[in-house]
Amino acid sequence: MTVTDRVLVTGATGFVGGLVLRGLVHAGRPVRVLVRRPSDRERLLVGGVELALGNLGDEEAMARAADGCATIYHLAGMNRLCLADPAPLYRVNVEGTRRVLEAARRAGVRRVVYTSSAATLGGDGRHVVDESNTDPGELTSHYARSKYEAEQVALGFDGVEVVAVNPSSVQGPGRTTGTAKVFIDYLNGKLPFDLPARFGLCYTDDCVAGHLLAERSGVPRQRYVLNTATVSNAEALELIGGIAGLRDRPRTLPLWLAMTVATGIELTSSWRGKEPKLCRESVRTLGHPHLYDGSRAERELGLRYTPLRQAMEATVRWYVDQGLVTRPLPAIAPAGAPGAAWPWDHGAAGSESGAAAPGGARAQGEAGTGAAGARRPAAGRGGAVDGRAGGGRGVKGDPSVGRPGRARQAAGPEAPAAGASRGDGGPAQAAGEQRSERP
Repeated sequence: MTVTDRVLVTGATGFVGGLVLRGLVHAGRPVRVLVRRPSDRERLLVGGVELALGNLGDEEAMARAADGCATIYHLAGMNRLCLADPAPLYRVNVEGTRRVLEAARRAGVRRVVYTSSAATLGGDGRHVVDESNTDPGELTSHYARSKYEAEQVALGFDGVEVVAVNPSSVQGPGRTTGTAKVFIDYLNGKLPFDLPARFGLCYTDDCVAGHLLAERSGVPRQRYVLNTATVSNAEALELIGGIAGLRDRPRTLPLWLAMTVATGIELTSSWRGKEPKLCRESVRTLGHPHLYDGSRAERELGLRYTPLRQAMEATVRWYVDQGLVTRPLPAIAPAGAPGAAWPWDHGAAGSESGAAAPGGARAQGEAGTGAAGARRPAAGRGGAVDGRAGGGRGVKGDPSVGRPGRARQAAGPEAPAAGASRGDGGPAQAAGEQRSERP
């Protein structure tokens, strides 16, 4: 066996896994992808990659897939709430991670970049927590608990360098479920209410860049929170409404009432033998304010967060270009070409073809490329977001957000936004295992 610079990616048919795969391919890396079946190639965002057949339950197949690879990006996992039986979460997230690491050690892999979740940090909802927090307390969901246990396995594993990244709720172009669906429903005038929740948002470009930088510069057995900004549901909708030129806002539903409604839905769904669309676990995840400090990734990895308004402008523009918004938006012109591709395909500077590669590592002190193609000023010239407790620019109603220069930020528990019914505790998708949905 000869170890090369080849990279193995698990979970590449999932949302975040697909973004990281695309970032690696754009960076010119030779990539091998673990998939269940050859037809999964059609679900990948990019071509030109090698396929390896296997799944998280087959250590032998994973060892063969890892043979000759220097690095594994382990993004496969399961992200669900409201499960009557949470055992699959632990089987996929904990035991699946253990098998990936065993396979990596057998194959002589040098480094594993493990996609964890900001939800594993826990917190009491009153104080900002960061990577140094070793006691998460009582976590709000089985998903968060399974990711915490998987992270403990990963960071305590011997024989392979493991670096963990902990994104908050990953949002941006390409996302249409969970919190993204809440945003889309609002733009379409179909969101009657929201909840008084705060959540951390990790923009897609920042998530990809954080992963790639963790491979290059991350310290083994350490974790890095990735968080572009923290906003409440109301602040997020205020920002999106301002971008779109909309005046209407949904009403806010008290959490106690949401919990009552969730209890009734659970009982009715149990009687019908169906999975509930809303449950007490999801409301608990929503209602508990998790405050995370994502600045370590800036200091140690060189990650540069995208300004929140810029991120949401690109996201709303993508919704419109994809035909997902059906009512006129006063401040945004209709899509000239339905089905237009991702913002980085619109001629942004930064690559040989003129299109900026997604997730391009943005190091502090260097000029970067915005998601929509605008050249971004270097850090310290205003508009940069530093990933610490607080929020991003362009959000009203919170003294911690909208400040000039370096805006402070904290992340929520990757909680589902109002109306979301599935897990929002982390980016690990169930590609290669069970398909997951997350807000």
